[in-house]
Parts: sequence; C-alpha cells; structure tokens
Amino acid sequence: MSQTTRSLAKHTAGRRKYSQAAMFILFRGAAVINALALMIILFFLIKNGWQAINWTFLSQPPIDSMTKGGILPCIIGTVCLSIGAMVVAMPLGITSAVYLNEYAKKGPVLRAIRFGINNLAGVPSVVFGLFGLALFVTWMKLGVSILSGSLTLGFLTLPVIIGTAEEALRAVPDTYREASLALGATKWQTIYRILIPAALPSMLTGGILALGRAAGETAAIMFTAAVFYTKKLPTSVLDQVMALPYHIYVLATAGTEIEQTRPLQYGTALVLIFLVLGMNLVAIIYRTKLRRKR
Repeated sequence: MSQTTRSLAKHTAGRRKYSQAAMFILFRGAAVINALALMIILFFLIKNGWQAINWTFLSQPPIDSMTKGGILPCIIGTVCLSIGAMVVAMPLGITSAVYLNEYAKKGPVLRAIRFGINNLAGVPSVVFGLFGLALFVTWMKLGVSILSGSLTLGFLTLPVIIGTAEEALRAVPDTYREASLALGATKWQTIYRILIPAALPSMLTGGILALGRAAGETAAIMFTAAVFYTKKLPTSVLDQVMALPYHIYVLATAGTEIEQTRPLQYGTALVLIFLVLGMNLVAIIYRTKLRRKR
C-alpha cells in the first residue's frame, strides 16, 4: 500500500471517528434535554400540587362545586377508559399486524394501507372524538358511556399498536418460520405458537405507549365518555364517568372558582402522571417477565 493510500485511509477513519463522536454527543444532548424537561415539569407540578394530595383527595368525590373533596370518580373513570381502550386496540392491532406482515401480498394496495395507518397516527384526537360521537354515541346509540369512550380511544391508539406490532413481527428471524414449517406446522400454527410469543414483548412496547396516550386524552372522551360531574362510580360499561384529564380541563377553564381550585388542578395533574407511570410500570414488569421466559 502506497503512502498516499495509507494517508487517505487514515484521514477517512479519522473523519468517521469524529462524525461518530459528534452524533453520539447530539443523541446524548437530546436525551438530556428530554430528561430535564420531564424533571422540570414534575418539579413544577409537585411544588404546586403536593399540598392538595391527601387521603380525602384520593378517596372522595368532589364537593362544593368541585372546589373541595377529592377525585376518586376521576381516577376510576380514567382507569376504566384506559383498560377498555387496550382491550379494544390490542387484539385488533396485533391481528392487523399479523395480516399485513404475514399474509398480505406486497404491492400498491399494501403500501396504501400502511400509508393510511401512518396518516391516522397523526390525526388530531378531537377528530376521533367527533368520529366516536357520530358512530358510537349517536348511530350505535351507546350514549355517552365507558364503552363509547373505550372504543374511541381504542381506534385512536390503534395505529401506534399496529406499527409497533408489525415491526416486532419483522424482527423475528426467518429461521423461526422456516424451522416451524419444516417440522410440519401450518402457517397459522407457526404464527400462533412461534411468531406471536416471540414478538409479544416488543408488541407490549406499543401497548405501553398507547396506554399513556389513552389515559391522557381529553378531546377524544369529552364527546363520548366524560361528564362534567357525577358522584356515582361506574357499575356498567354504559355508565358515564369523570376522567382526570377532562377534570383538569373543567377546573382550569369552566369552574366557578378557578383560582380557588388551582391547587386541585395541579394535584389532579400530578395524580394523572403518577397513575400513567404506575400503569406503564405494571406493563413493563409483565413485558420483562415475558422476555425472561423466552
């Protein structure tokens, strides 16, 4: 190798090294900025809302025009809507991903379907709320209820779950499919017994992201599930409920004593964040256990 060639190779290696270092610095900086933003938000909410949080706040319904009391109906309503959304979205999302990745033929139709799914992920939540109002509340006559809200939130989170589930199936090595088919299993048995169990932990990542979005949505439930005020706890999927994000909106914009309820607004927001973190933590622990079993 000539001196010129060695010098050029050394120069190229040096440029790659510096480019890689610069990109790592950029990624670390982005991660630090996100972490700082989260810490600032949490600090702000804790500083302004911790005084409102006590046992009465967590175990009683609102009283005195929602200027006192607690948020128990809101907590129960948010949990019901979030779980209902996952019950709707996870089976539909996984089966759709299985069809798109394992059965659908490659071509313009498949590309159009994926393009539509990607576009749905960017549709504003208020559009889904109006869709739920027209279809579930009015046309199907389910009324403003947990069922209508769960169906609406399920369709809202469906694109995220389809996308992550499809990527999880793509990540399963083709040798799994080939070995299963070589042993005499049918395609459906291969999907049901091999591919889905192998991809399920990664699929749950999409479920965790969707769960957080469903729990924090306001526009999608204000037309389909949430009400301004109710003391009753839900006993049926056709009951109306209060929900934490909608309750925050009501206290901050439509309450009779907005300044008086300011600590309640921050306290409710803090409870919502920790509720979402708690539900996500349960899902992450379950995902970790599934990965250990593999």
